[in-house]
Amino acid sequence: MFIGRKKELDRLNELYAGGNFECAVIYGRRRVGKTTLINEFIRNKKTIFFTGEETSTTENLESFSRSIMAFTRSGGGEAPVFANFQAALDEIYGLAKKERIVLVIDEYPYLAASYRGFSSILQRQIDHKFKGASLMLILCGSSMSFMENQVLGYISPLYGRRTAQFKITAFNFFETRELCRGFSGEDAAVVYGITGGIPQYVSLFNGKLSLGENIKRNFLDPSSYLFEEPSNLLKQELREAALYNAVIRAIASGSTKVSEIASRTGMESGAASSYLKNLISLGIVLREEPVGEASRRKSLYRLADGMFRFWYRFIPENSALVRGGMAEHAWERIKPQIPAFMGSVFEDICAQWLWRENAAGKLSVQFTRSGRWWGNDPVRKQAAEIDILCLAEQAAIFGECKWTNSLVSHDVLNTLAERAALFAYTQKFLYLFAKKGFTQKCKKEAEKTGVRLVAFSEMG
Repeated sequence: MFIGRKKELDRLNELYAGGNFECAVIYGRRRVGKTTLINEFIRNKKTIFFTGEETSTTENLESFSRSIMAFTRSGGGEAPVFANFQAALDEIYGLAKKERIVLVIDEYPYLAASYRGFSSILQRQIDHKFKGASLMLILCGSSMSFMENQVLGYISPLYGRRTAQFKITAFNFFETRELCRGFSGEDAAVVYGITGGIPQYVSLFNGKLSLGENIKRNFLDPSSYLFEEPSNLLKQELREAALYNAVIRAIASGSTKVSEIASRTGMESGAASSYLKNLISLGIVLREEPVGEASRRKSLYRLADGMFRFWYRFIPENSALVRGGMAEHAWERIKPQIPAFMGSVFEDICAQWLWRENAAGKLSVQFTRSGRWWGNDPVRKQAAEIDILCLAEQAAIFGECKWTNSLVSHDVLNTLAERAALFAYTQKFLYLFAKKGFTQKCKKEAEKTGVRLVAFSEMG
């Protein structure tokens, strides 16, 4: 079943229907579903599909030749190898002059790395030939930095040649839930939290098994796909995987500032900043400032990838138990900590719900920015945080999120009101989100003060 990516699929089909030359660039981190999207798009379309490999120029040329010949020689037979990539692209040009063709080059960074002149050849081919043919070219890659700098960036020979670009990101909670057949809403939220909404990871979870059995099967088995997934991804993307691993461990352990990360890893601050920059480009780490403020001095770093957050929080400390065949014992240690882990995940889900309501025009104010806020409370002379702060021109939405099995009390509502009082917006709208619901006293207080109470079960 194909779920999500409707906007991307519709746009690709729109480009295809135009009949003109198109160059669509599709990129995003590994396992996010780029190839699945492409396969859905090219269904029933005449397509030459080639996947670049981490190998030599010669072998990639041979593979590219086979892909072209598989298209032209449906009857089979051994495919000849083109003399060079220029000849191969000329063949595609000849085909695309006769009929509408899609050319997909998946894992483009591997091809470009094996033959550094390929991007320049492709650029000339686009400028002088492909633009006069009925060709739809799709360049796809998982190396975020390569695709952004060497394909889309100003320094690239291909700069300005793309006619559309798609950065494929993880599913949000509501899209993930569609994949979570057989799970309760709350368990689907946990699956979202520990997979980060990466479709390939979500697909590993079986709705016929309990949440605990799924976690044991996918994370607490040395032979499982996800047991060593973070280290495998780091090794694929980065040269100094061990040092990046140390940086990620530091963040997972609670170090959120560059100075703290540098101290915990034994690095200089400059080196730590460089590693963080690369992890941000991969979508693994996120740098945050309090929403509405532009002070880098207040910047904090956190793990943006849900699977990395879960893995680094629970797997290293239980690794010996897992390798010793004691998955059940490891799960009993992890299970009580899941609600605390879900705290920040629930904040993300509530923010996604607000954005969805915002897009549908269902809120009292239409906001343009949202995020977390932290700073000082000058009245109480202590640190203060707001889980969600959504900003419009003269108005703001303040949100507090509680993933707990107990009903949320009026004290939480009062604290949110006190935090909102720190801001001078003309209009203020308060939202309280809860996993299970609210006490009667909280409901009465909310009715009096106009605070919106939203239980998880109502988020649809």
